[in-house]
Amino acid sequence: MIIAVGSNFSYVDKCIKECLKLPEVTEIIVIPDIPLTTKYTDKRVKFIISGKIGPGKKRDIGADAAAGDILAFIDDDAYPASTWLASAKSVFLDAGVVAVGGPAVTALEDDFLQRASGHVFSSPLCSGSYDFRYVPRNQRENDDLPSVNLLVRKKDFQALGGFDTSFWPGEDTKLCLDLTHKLKKKMIYHPGVLVYHHRRNLFTPHLRQTSNYALHRGFFVKKFPETSLRISYFLPSLFLIWLFGSLILGFLFSPIHYALLTIMSVYLLVAFAYGYFKEGLRMGAYVAIGTLATHITYGAFFLLGLIAPTLKR
Repeated sequence: MIIAVGSNFSYVDKCIKECLKLPEVTEIIVIPDIPLTTKYTDKRVKFIISGKIGPGKKRDIGADAAAGDILAFIDDDAYPASTWLASAKSVFLDAGVVAVGGPAVTALEDDFLQRASGHVFSSPLCSGSYDFRYVPRNQRENDDLPSVNLLVRKKDFQALGGFDTSFWPGEDTKLCLDLTHKLKKKMIYHPGVLVYHHRRNLFTPHLRQTSNYALHRGFFVKKFPETSLRISYFLPSLFLIWLFGSLILGFLFSPIHYALLTIMSVYLLVAFAYGYFKEGLRMGAYVAIGTLATHITYGAFFLLGLIAPTLKR
């Protein structure tokens, strides 16, 4: 089990303690920038102080040090469900499976603004068919799973040279692309391979994260079209263009404004209803505004990534 950590230790103790509860765990390799303040007596916990480097490089270091045949990657701001490793083990019984992942559900103890972020992401209106990343859905093959919850056969991981650290975020997208398209092996999403993930607060931290992912996904459309050139990734940008186009054209043709008002009222009502049935009126309002802001932010930064000649590392 490999946990890449920066210099923020807010959640890592919870992650390590929950990992130690799993009977299948034989080692936990933690790679922080600097030593943690908490001391662990359990010999399964091993630390490699890496200095300030990216998470992809940290995971590569952990993979090189790992003794097992399966590399289990989990983020420091996540922690596993009791079924995590047992469910993954059952999938790996198929020798043709190279990697396994599952949903990253909003952590149970997250506060209101974090839960609001989680509800925005898990809403089918916001994430569409990709809501399986945030709530358990049926088992399926997949070719793009996030490294917050990803288990990979070590021999295949090493055959590819590990993560492509030219990108962050997105190094996991590149790895999954190579595993499934270069090695021609299966990657499986399983609902029981579940972790709990602490969300960023709505609005600013949530939207900053959204913009970063959208920027890289837009760039990946050109760089890695096999898994990124998909109409679903373009939908927020099309929505954004339609929204502002309708606002402008409405000044010339007033019926367009009425049509826009009607469509956006339904849109916001659906988003509000999702939040309302989760946690009531206040949550409904936050989810409605958060869903709109997420779509606009993703749409704008996806377009920026699409036209960017390069991206900074």
